[in-house]
Amino acid sequence: MFMKWRTADLSSKGAAPKRGKRAALIVLSAIVAATMSGCSLLPAETEEEVLPPITPPTISKKPEYEVRTETLEKKVSGSGKMMSQREEKVYFTLDGMHIKELNVKPGDKVKKGQLLAVLDVESVEKEIRAKNLQIRKSEVQMKETLRKRDEMDPVEFEESTIAFEELRQELADLEDQLGKATLTAPFGGTIIAVQVEKGAAVKAYDPIATIADTSNLVVAATFAKEDLEKFSAGMKADVDINGAGKVAGKVKVMPVAQASGSGSGTGGGSGEGGTPPAKESLDQYVIVSLAKMPKGVERGTPLTVSIVTQRTENAIVIPVSALRSIGSRTYVQVVESDGSKREVDVEVGQQTSTDVEILKGLTVGQKVVGR
Repeated sequence: MFMKWRTADLSSKGAAPKRGKRAALIVLSAIVAATMSGCSLLPAETEEEVLPPITPPTISKKPEYEVRTETLEKKVSGSGKMMSQREEKVYFTLDGMHIKELNVKPGDKVKKGQLLAVLDVESVEKEIRAKNLQIRKSEVQMKETLRKRDEMDPVEFEESTIAFEELRQELADLEDQLGKATLTAPFGGTIIAVQVEKGAAVKAYDPIATIADTSNLVVAATFAKEDLEKFSAGMKADVDINGAGKVAGKVKVMPVAQASGSGSGTGGGSGEGGTPPAKESLDQYVIVSLAKMPKGVERGTPLTVSIVTQRTENAIVIPVSALRSIGSRTYVQVVESDGSKREVDVEVGQQTSTDVEILKGLTVGQKVVGR
């Protein structure tokens, strides 16, 4: 019995540590379970928003320009066209008649004296025939008058003579109309325009056609009045002709000054009131002679003329945008070698649309700040 008790006692002592370990594991498991369940019961934390990095704005750097030398030119420009040195509008001096024949069209080459148009003068021819018969009758009467001159009253004889002369003058006037019923070319050239159609009624001095000597063309241009004062005959000119490119030339003739309020003289007058149509005179243009006439250039081809009025070689220049002014002071900002800037007063010369000449204050190679 004693032995049995010791065995039981020993077994209970050996089992005690095992039960303690097991209990500890159970308690630890319970704590972990409770912790886990507790975490699941808490609300989920909001994730923090990731913001992009803020980049401070870049302050734009003002441009810097190097002081340099360049050839500066001041120019004036005008527009114009190729014109013939001889050009005329042809017309009839008879009024109220119709075109019977029209023998030319634009572009036709004609010779001097060539028939261009004819008027219908059938009614005039009838009048001439009738007037001839009337004169023949009057001649018979006039012969009888001359035989009886000594018996006639001097006044009566004078009246008969005047009446006979009037008939002869009327016949001469009708025959003169026949001579004016044909229109011929005043010189050889090209028909550049025809202003009427066959059968049309014409008025005295209304243009029928325009003829030009297209073998003798010149550059004719117009300039603003203030620009005309900046150049003179003999100065060089650059002519840019449409389709032919740039050609060197020289100012040959300056325009004739016109009285204030006078017409431009560019033609187009109707000739009404018995006045011949105005001619397009070269006197109103700057005439430029070309070093060489380009091929294929025709009358009326548009062009531009540029004339250098001032030229400076090796001028010290900066861009216009680098020049500053306050009141009467003109200055620039110069960049120093250490990057700092200082203001320098300058004296300027001629100026173009992009550059300005510096007469005093800067040297080549310096840098200036733009705006």
